[in-house]
Amino acid sequence: MDPARSAVRLTVREAIHTLSSCEDGGRVLSTLGSLRRYLSGAENPALPGEQEEFARVHFSALLRCLVGRLSPGWLGLLPDGQVEELWASFFLEGPADQAFLVLMESIEGAAGPSFRLMKMAQLLARFLSAGRMAAVMEGQCRQVTEPASPLLQETLLAKVVGLPDCLGNRLQRENLDAFLPQNYFPLLGEEMMRALQAVVDSLRGGWDCSVSFLSQVLGKACVRGRQKEMLGVLVPRLTALTQGSCLWQRVCWRLAERVPDRAVEALLTGLVEVAAGPEVLSRLLGNLVMKNKKAQFVMTRKLLFLQYQYSTPMLQSLLGYLATDSQRRPLLVQALKGLLETWGSCSAVRHAPLAQQRYVSKAVLICLALLGDAELQDSRDELLTSLMAGVKSRLDSSLPVVRRLGMIVAEVASARLHPEGPPLKFQYEEDELSREMLALAAPWPAAGSPLEASPVVTPEAAGTPGRGSVDGGVPQALPEGSGSDLDSDDELVPYDMSGDQELKKSKAPTYVRDCVEALTSSEDWERWEAALRALEALVIRNPAAAREVSVELAKVLLHLEEKTSVEGFEGLRQRALVAVVVTDPAPVAEYLTSQFYALNFSLRQRMDILDVLTLAAQELSRPGRAPKAPQCDPRGPAPPPGSAVAPAWRAVVEERIRNKTRRFSQGSARRGRDAGANQFSSVAGYFFFPLVRHFDRPLVTFDLLGEDQLVLGRLAHTLGALMYLAVNTTVAVTMGKALLEFVWTLRFHSDAYVRRGLLSAVSSVLLSVPAERLLADLPDELLETRSWLADVADRDADEDCRMLAVKALLLLEKLRDRLLPLASP
Repeated sequence: MDPARSAVRLTVREAIHTLSSCEDGGRVLSTLGSLRRYLSGAENPALPGEQEEFARVHFSALLRCLVGRLSPGWLGLLPDGQVEELWASFFLEGPADQAFLVLMESIEGAAGPSFRLMKMAQLLARFLSAGRMAAVMEGQCRQVTEPASPLLQETLLAKVVGLPDCLGNRLQRENLDAFLPQNYFPLLGEEMMRALQAVVDSLRGGWDCSVSFLSQVLGKACVRGRQKEMLGVLVPRLTALTQGSCLWQRVCWRLAERVPDRAVEALLTGLVEVAAGPEVLSRLLGNLVMKNKKAQFVMTRKLLFLQYQYSTPMLQSLLGYLATDSQRRPLLVQALKGLLETWGSCSAVRHAPLAQQRYVSKAVLICLALLGDAELQDSRDELLTSLMAGVKSRLDSSLPVVRRLGMIVAEVASARLHPEGPPLKFQYEEDELSREMLALAAPWPAAGSPLEASPVVTPEAAGTPGRGSVDGGVPQALPEGSGSDLDSDDELVPYDMSGDQELKKSKAPTYVRDCVEALTSSEDWERWEAALRALEALVIRNPAAAREVSVELAKVLLHLEEKTSVEGFEGLRQRALVAVVVTDPAPVAEYLTSQFYALNFSLRQRMDILDVLTLAAQELSRPGRAPKAPQCDPRGPAPPPGSAVAPAWRAVVEERIRNKTRRFSQGSARRGRDAGANQFSSVAGYFFFPLVRHFDRPLVTFDLLGEDQLVLGRLAHTLGALMYLAVNTTVAVTMGKALLEFVWTLRFHSDAYVRRGLLSAVSSVLLSVPAERLLADLPDELLETRSWLADVADRDADEDCRMLAVKALLLLEKLRDRLLPLASP
């Protein structure tokens, strides 16, 4: 055996024997001092071979001996903490990996709260604050020629990443701030940066290094959900370091490549969220998606199709990363094909959550903006097929947002895929979502140029010829001979014509029958328009005359078509129909409900019937209802003098009498609104039951359970509204039972709009039917409905459906809580 090794072994054995049994402070101090020369950085260091032998074979045994002797009495053998400082120096200056493992081993093996446990925890906190964790990771990076055993690396990896959990479990409420996850993982990120800096310095010096251990630490921390803390420290530093250094870029690429497959998704998700744009992502990852199949699946499939909670900038970074390199651009084309195939799937339109549909639509527009014309033309037929299928499915949807998404994507995609054809244009409401989607469709800079949006030049900012002014509104000098010295009409003040009224040849009808005649047989369009504008007021003013022709008038209004450009035609027609229904509810409602399932009606007319019935029921159910003042059009005829306008002097006299009268009562001086019977209660059946009776009978031109799901959703909402307006009526229980049967038949409908209507109808039943009658007459229905609501609240893809189901469940819970005190005696 080598004499140097024998000497080190003999010295360490004698020192451990002395430390294990000696109680003399001076001897303990001298023994520790003699051993300290084997540490690197000592004042009188031992030979390099002896230091290597001590660190490789004997250091861990010495540390375990020092841990075993740890006690208040042993540390107090000498004053001023001399023994404790010398004892701690072995952990803080010796081989970092062995010191760390012994520290963790002693903390895990301590029996409950004790002096030794707290001392070791405090020493571990000093170990971390002194930057020794960087030395632990750096030591594993330098072991290229003689790699450590896999078992040792796995143990070290588990201890490094699992330190907060271990210390939290052992210290409980006495845990130190340094071991909290929100503090430890940022520190671990800083230590990893030091280790990476050491690796780069070694590579520049000609020494081989490996970053495999660092990759495993990073991947394991990300799998534990600590991407934000770790990458929040690493990414900004690496972004700056890779800006002008190819060596740092290669180190980052290797760091990402060596991450285990089980941690690739967590790492890439965190990187895409934190990285500031596709250029940074490209510098940090390189062509990882071309080398790693798991990374390719995550970047081109999972983050685009299976997850949709990420922000729009993250989506732009992800797709921009695929577009910044020529080797990765085929993956972008492949991603666009998959996105349009998913976007065009009828099943996805029906069952995918609205948030996911928005996410996929944004991804499609970003891909179209990133790809060039030549790349799109190679796959044009396949892309157009998916696009057309998606447009049809989305325009058939009952949700306005889904239809608007289909219109926007169709406009942009058709312009890019088929530029030589006529442009596709839709009419849709402009809102924040549509503006954001159109902004995403703006073309990005060409590959190789900075991915920054160029400033938008507005028409006002551009120098266009023919303008009369330039900067600051200063008028330009007119050319000579332009006629500037001639008289101008600009100095003439225009005559105020705002109060003028258009003279009409036809006088407005004064009777309801005249209106019916004008709307059906008149060729005088001015008379036709005047009759339409005056009809609502005439029906309200002359209810007896309106009842004589109520059904005929409802038929005329239901089939009425706009023959001229009448402003507000739909509103005038609807208000007139509502007035007719309110004036004569039973026969008119019976007629309208019978026409809802009749042949030769458009979907628009059927939905108009539902809207009119809802508005009329709302008006009839209004407590203390008085005749509603007609909404006269400003261009309509003025009321004749002395007709229905109260004299102004009467109001003045009544106000004076009120002010001069002394009242001695303690109550309110004003009378409340006179209570009246709910006029809807006696006719609710005419509104409700015919609508719910024949919904499952398909017609030649009308199939509620088939393609006409938009009308079915509106019907469900209407039935729920009628149920709610029938509160406290005698027919409410029967209506509630029929409505629950309707809901139960359609509860698994694929359209989200229909399911929303069904859930609203359930809430209306719970609000309108008395609680006692619900439990007495509908116990089985309530139990079945409760289980269905719980399933919808937990599993439904539509967010609004889940919210409505939760609200209905809360109503059920309130109903049960209200009835329990009554049943307890």
